[in-house]
Amino acid sequence: MDSSCKEPTVDPAEDNAFFPSPYSLSQYTSAKTDFDGTTYPDPYKGGKWKVLMVGTDERYILMKNGRMFSTGNHPVEMLLPMHHMDAAGFGIDVATLSGNPVKLEMWAMPGEDETVRKIYGKYLPKLKQPEKLADIIEEATGPASPYLGVFIPGGHGVLAGIPRSREIKRLLEWAVGDGRLIITLCHGPACLLAAAVDGGEKNYLFKGARICVFPDSLDKGANIGIGYMPGELPWLVGENLQKLGVEILNEGITGQVHRDGKLLTGDSPLASNNLGKLAGPALIGEAKLRDGA
Repeated sequence: MDSSCKEPTVDPAEDNAFFPSPYSLSQYTSAKTDFDGTTYPDPYKGGKWKVLMVGTDERYILMKNGRMFSTGNHPVEMLLPMHHMDAAGFGIDVATLSGNPVKLEMWAMPGEDETVRKIYGKYLPKLKQPEKLADIIEEATGPASPYLGVFIPGGHGVLAGIPRSREIKRLLEWAVGDGRLIITLCHGPACLLAAAVDGGEKNYLFKGARICVFPDSLDKGANIGIGYMPGELPWLVGENLQKLGVEILNEGITGQVHRDGKLLTGDSPLASNNLGKLAGPALIGEAKLRDGA
């Protein structure tokens, strides 16, 4: 297919649905990531503490023009941070809102990246058969919870249900209240909007938080112009977070990451490795604190 074509590519699996254009994929994806070989010579070995990753179980986003955007979780945003967490010694449990499989934007999978390929293979069974979040929420947020952190990767698919989920709200409230890490990037910070459901905007949990997130300016402009998306999104992540008092630090996408207390965020797929390098040591530090090491 002509890589200069900026027309979104038809997805024949759904009516009026589209993948990103060939041109946009030539600009936004690559066969390898920027993983730099980071290792963890002193990983966590206790076996007690884990990370809970909540993936998206929805493939399509209905755009303002009636077209469907074929999306999901971005594989690099999911798998590269997972590699760091796993290498740092922490197992990762996987959940979705419905218990249906995690949906990945396979058109963004870096096919020649051995690190990503290995971590994908290791966790593929959990991605295909995740837990239903509602079924594990009591244990996940209970006094004996094994989860040191909650990881919600990006990809436009996060916008489909996670920002309105009562289970996500409960998970975030527990994480903040019990001092657990919240790790997210790109469009993943849309999850923070869940804290505002059912009147939560009055005393919004993340008011004043400083984060990195994918810029609304790109979703309103370049992403449509180059055919990455088949139309305008129904709503914008940054705009809605700012209405609730969240401060956005980045203007573009440079791989910027930021830690604000226990909240770790990154600006885009370019931040995947940097966020992993932030999350790995943070998890090790939290484990030592809780285990009294």
